[in-house]
Amino acid sequence: MDRIIDKQEISNARRKKWLRTAAWLVPAAAILIWGITFIGAKTVKASDLTMGKAEKGPLRTTVAASGRMVPAFEEIVNSPVSSRIIAVYAQPGDSVSAGTPLLQLDLHESETQFRNLHDSHIVKKNQLDQLRLSNRSALDELDTRIDIKEMEVNRLAITVDNERRLDSLGSGTGDRVRQAETAYSTGLLELKGLRRKLDNERARLASLEEAAILELGNSARDLEMMERTLSQGRIPAPHDGILTYLSNSIGSAVAAGEKVAVVGDLSCFKVEAEVPEGSSYKVRQGSETVVRLGNVELSGTVANIEPQSTSGAVPFSVTLDDNANPRLRPGVRVQVYVSCGYKDEVTRIPSGSYYSGPGIYQLFVADGTSKLKRRTVRLGDSNREWVEVIDGIAPGESVAVSDTKQYENYKTLKIN
Repeated sequence: MDRIIDKQEISNARRKKWLRTAAWLVPAAAILIWGITFIGAKTVKASDLTMGKAEKGPLRTTVAASGRMVPAFEEIVNSPVSSRIIAVYAQPGDSVSAGTPLLQLDLHESETQFRNLHDSHIVKKNQLDQLRLSNRSALDELDTRIDIKEMEVNRLAITVDNERRLDSLGSGTGDRVRQAETAYSTGLLELKGLRRKLDNERARLASLEEAAILELGNSARDLEMMERTLSQGRIPAPHDGILTYLSNSIGSAVAAGEKVAVVGDLSCFKVEAEVPEGSSYKVRQGSETVVRLGNVELSGTVANIEPQSTSGAVPFSVTLDDNANPRLRPGVRVQVYVSCGYKDEVTRIPSGSYYSGPGIYQLFVADGTSKLKRRTVRLGDSNREWVEVIDGIAPGESVAVSDTKQYENYKTLKIN
């Protein structure tokens, strides 16, 4: 049998239902409020941040580049022949003196070529000696024929005189005079022809001898070159220095002209650097630079700029004013700042790890209390000390110039 429910009982039931709902709504609301507060603000220690004050002042602009120290003078040693490595006498990093053997190449084939060249050179030398003897004999024979012909012509001249005298005395005849004169004239022509032949033969034989001398000289140079190749079979160090590279895999093949070693002079250094393509137009040959190596800063000058970009960067080299500083080591990474302009009066803030180039940044700026508020600012050019503020920060304001990436999810930082 149904009964009417008391109004008080209905009210009590509704109150219990509301209390159960509130039991989970209140903690959820508290968690939500705590989450909003956590995301919006963060308490940090003052010692965890580096603050800098914006100010008005001049800015000598620079473009930043990365680089490494390399020896100012390096010499690449190439394999003189196609061969293979059969012995290694040094390792990269060793100090070497001029002439110190670095590698031993298999030169069996080259030694055979050297012997063949040597034998061919001896043959050519003997051929030249034989040619000289043959030429001398041929010229001596012509000289003898000319001497004989001169004697014969002298005799014919006497015969002409005798016939003319007999003819004048009536004892001779005109025909005999003409015959003697004809024989004499013929002898003179033959003598003249022999002398001309001697001159021509001397020129011809001299030309043959000169060609043989040139051929012998070429053979001597080939022999000398092959001898030098054999002497370089151990790949000697070209000068005193440090062995910075060596192809030291025994048994590996090397081609003629292939790089097998690099010897650097570590008494002085230079910087090989590269700048992103977008900033390369700011780098000019002769521009002043500052090279930062740890806490050491060295001045220098841009020596040359490569005309072609490589992997999105343009290489260039820097000569150092103090290129023998004891802190310099090959391969050490350095930061290079190249001067590229000057601005008379700009708003600037101290440079720091937050800056990576012109653009939009989210920086924490002091609001006059113990809080820092995140603000969108636009930064421009820079040097190693200052960064130009284009918009977002006014002179006199303090800004966090240390790395605040860990706080990028917070709008406010509260300084403890």
